[in-house]
Amino acid sequence: MGPKRGINSVVMKRGLRLIGLLALAVSLTGCIYWIRAYQTYLQMGEFDRYFSVAAADDFTLEFKKPIMYSQDFVSLAKLYPSENDATPEGRRFRYWFRKVDSHNQVIKPEIKFYSELTFNKEDRITSWSFSPLFLQIAPPKFLEVSLRSIGGAEIDKEKQQLRANTDLLEKISADLPRKPAVVAHLGAPLEVQVEKENEVYIYHFLLETHGIEEGYEDRALSEVKLTFDKSTQELVRMAGRFAGLKVSINYRKFLDNASESAKAS
Repeated sequence: MGPKRGINSVVMKRGLRLIGLLALAVSLTGCIYWIRAYQTYLQMGEFDRYFSVAAADDFTLEFKKPIMYSQDFVSLAKLYPSENDATPEGRRFRYWFRKVDSHNQVIKPEIKFYSELTFNKEDRITSWSFSPLFLQIAPPKFLEVSLRSIGGAEIDKEKQQLRANTDLLEKISADLPRKPAVVAHLGAPLEVQVEKENEVYIYHFLLETHGIEEGYEDRALSEVKLTFDKSTQELVRMAGRFAGLKVSINYRKFLDNASESAKAS
């Protein structure tokens, strides 16, 4: 091998190594928020060590050892918050969802709810709250137990979903919301789908946001499906997408069978 050929070989190897390092850097930059989200997911496996909950008029999940940054949530949701305010403690995001008709026009008088995130001075999340109206379709006890179930959930990165394993959880005794009370707060649904044993009430809520990334415009519209048992009028399932986060809760899976049997008798 001549000197010139040897030099070219060395240059080529260095060039390939540089391209590889650049590709790795781009890859890591693009998915670093997923790494922090995954680390937060791992914390869910030791829920009481890393989190606490507070339920009054609203529901708040508090992060004891926060990992994720405010920009991580924007990157995951592909949506900016409705309000982004500085606070003495750091920063506050608030996502406002307003009920809309079939033409995506806001219904008057307004029916709306919010999801709120707070961040400390290091820009790491410290709490995640849900407003009172949201608790009409996700009562505090069920919301807490569904969050606890994330600890054993399977991750679907492509669909941005978690499939919880409710078999590992201690069941709860609680009353399921009933259709008259839910409709009293949310108003008439956009559509009703009638099934053999259930009725599915469909609502649309539009997120107040700006600067939506091309290709993600549909994420601003939240379709919420509420499944009611025809015979009992109880809300048995809630499914929807809120700021890019898909949520599906089968309330009956969290109930203590003994308490259900007592109610039935």
